[in-house]
Amino acid sequence: MRWPHAVVLALAMLARDTGAERTLPDYRYFRALSIDVVGRPPTRAELAEFEQPTFNLDKWLDTRLGGPAYVERIRRIYADLLRLELPENSAVFRPPSILLQWTTIQDPDGKTVSLYFRDAQRRAKPEIDGQVCFTPAEIGVTVGPEGNHSGTPKPVSKKLLDERTVVVKPWWLYADYKDKQPRDRAEPGWVQRFGYELTWSLFTEPDGKTPTTGVRVCREEAQLPATGRVYATGRDSKKGDPIPSGRTTRLPGDTAFARANAGRLTSCTAQTGYESSVECGCGIGLERCLPTSPGGFVMPWITPLGVNQPFDSAPRPAALWLRAWWSQEAIHFLDRIFQDDRDVREILISPSTMVNGPLAQFYRFFANATCCGAAAELGYSKAEPLFDPATVPTLAPYEVSNWKVVEDRGPHAAGVLTMPMFLLKYGSRRQRAHVVYNAFMCKEFVAETVKLAPSTEPDLTKRAGCASCHKRLEPMSAYFARIQESDWTYLPASHLPVSLDRCTAGGPAGMPMGACRTFYDADFTTRTSTVLRGAYSAPSHADEGPRGLAREVTSSPEFAPCVVRNVAQSLLGRQLTVEDEAWKTALADRFRDGGFRMRSLVRSILTSTQYRHANDRAPRAE
Repeated sequence: MRWPHAVVLALAMLARDTGAERTLPDYRYFRALSIDVVGRPPTRAELAEFEQPTFNLDKWLDTRLGGPAYVERIRRIYADLLRLELPENSAVFRPPSILLQWTTIQDPDGKTVSLYFRDAQRRAKPEIDGQVCFTPAEIGVTVGPEGNHSGTPKPVSKKLLDERTVVVKPWWLYADYKDKQPRDRAEPGWVQRFGYELTWSLFTEPDGKTPTTGVRVCREEAQLPATGRVYATGRDSKKGDPIPSGRTTRLPGDTAFARANAGRLTSCTAQTGYESSVECGCGIGLERCLPTSPGGFVMPWITPLGVNQPFDSAPRPAALWLRAWWSQEAIHFLDRIFQDDRDVREILISPSTMVNGPLAQFYRFFANATCCGAAAELGYSKAEPLFDPATVPTLAPYEVSNWKVVEDRGPHAAGVLTMPMFLLKYGSRRQRAHVVYNAFMCKEFVAETVKLAPSTEPDLTKRAGCASCHKRLEPMSAYFARIQESDWTYLPASHLPVSLDRCTAGGPAGMPMGACRTFYDADFTTRTSTVLRGAYSAPSHADEGPRGLAREVTSSPEFAPCVVRNVAQSLLGRQLTVEDEAWKTALADRFRDGGFRMRSLVRSILTSTQYRHANDRAPRAE
């Protein structure tokens, strides 16, 4: 924020030549203001306006506070505090139920054609169950789980091709994919229409010349129903069983859920449906799935200036496609709060969000793909989501630039705390609680100076050397006990109460069941009770969920001073000190009394003596 001597002298000469009554500190102050609320230094025309006796600072601020540069400036404060970005090499979202793998086969004329399939897709024929829909004897090649194949391809018969596969006009290739006869095929103009671009290898057949007008998929993957009947084969496949000839994997066995629920309907968007039904596919236009190859989605890659001004774009894997929009959801959510000057507490407590086409697709079809795993053994097979799919606006998956507000995501939603980007960035319950404690209460967990000694005490709020931090951290982390770690699957009390009789040491399962050990803590299990993992220090917090933590934090006396500290330090470019304490307290009182609105707080900081003086230090001569 400081100007070089040459610039300062030039401005002094300009002021002298024009007769303006501006001092060098005035120019430094105006320059700092311009950078913070306009996003750049002032232009010559703006300097000339500033030098006029009629220049009105309040009016100037009114026209700029709330503008896009101001919104981005304040949003970056919280984006930096929360670090809502996942590194390039972090774990990615790759449930097989949503990923269409790509391979090639030869059609009856010997022409190489594309074929899409899902890894581990259930099929009624044992020889192809859980694999691609052809045996090596039928197509001449052995296709691996991710589409890689080995062997010498041979033409498949027309009868077999028509029996096992179907051609679909998918959502990524046709804007009108839900019509009976789609015609609006993707082309370069889609970038302007929808902000969406495909790598060109998805537009042509494997020969690189023939335009792709549809994609061939295995018939099971092309199925439309939202529910399917649980399929039980009676097979008991074990890890040590030999792989049958002609297969790349062992025959799939029945899950515990399938054995207990054969013939019942289950959701095709949940993991249990994918694992246990031969009737679950990718839906109309394959909208419940993403293509993984060839190429991929062209996406901004190196984006220091944001996705709208990337340094580079390149074809990216399907999993990174979703991750980019999780990040953008948090950005649009924060921008709306600061743009509309809404109550800042909404960052934590608001049930609202903003979604575009890819996010609508994710919340409607993909989010439940990690539900419910071992919980199905305890009867939980259809997700009770953090984001109710019924509230998702009608948006096509390719509508990248069309953002819509969702006012209420559902009863479990709590600002950024229940967004995928936050829940994956901070995978454990303690990480989630710690970042909230640090970013919104400006506190840190600092251990006492004690000598650590071996201990068998499982309660960290009591263990010597740990209690000083964990007596506060554990109850806060308990608010996240009902959200699975490194995931967003919600564990409802209806199926997983804080204590479950059947999972106690004296219950019918005697605590051996895999699901019991997954969701209930053996260290806190007795013959008469057990406790949901992460909830032992404050069981009531588990049922309150992240909304309970949001209420606790935003109603605490530390919340308003912490907002003031974070924003003031960012705008001043320095840490607040003891000398700033009275000023910080006055700002916090004003902020609280004003309904926790950011714009008035920022105005108070920008017009303060502290801000002016922060930019009123000429650099020392070297």
